[in-house]
Amino acid sequence: MVTVKGAAKPAVKKPAVKKAAAKPAVKKAAAKPAAQTPRKPNAAFMKPLKPSAALAAVIGSAPVPRTEVVKKMWEYIKKHNLQDAANKRMINSDAKLMPVFGVKQVSMFEMTKLIGKHLS
Repeated sequence: MVTVKGAAKPAVKKPAVKKAAAKPAVKKAAAKPAAQTPRKPNAAFMKPLKPSAALAAVIGSAPVPRTEVVKKMWEYIKKHNLQDAANKRMINSDAKLMPVFGVKQVSMFEMTKLIGKHLS
């Protein structure tokens, strides 16, 4: 291959720069959805379930929905000051909660999983 001094090099194509489209000065109001119906609760959460004997000692023996079980557990925990002082996410078990949880301390995220085993 022979090269010639001063020969023109092939032109390299540069990518074109896009200019931003001009934004309209007036903003349009967001479209509102047409008459939404209120959300219905899931029937599975609202079904009354019977607590086990260990759980009944804490919340009572009447069948209640899962949502109410969790509310009653938190009422009991706060009434007896069972949240860990250093880490509020941890719950310390007392004599009534030990049969339900099975350990001295549980995370508030584990609590619902452990309670589920005591509902039928």
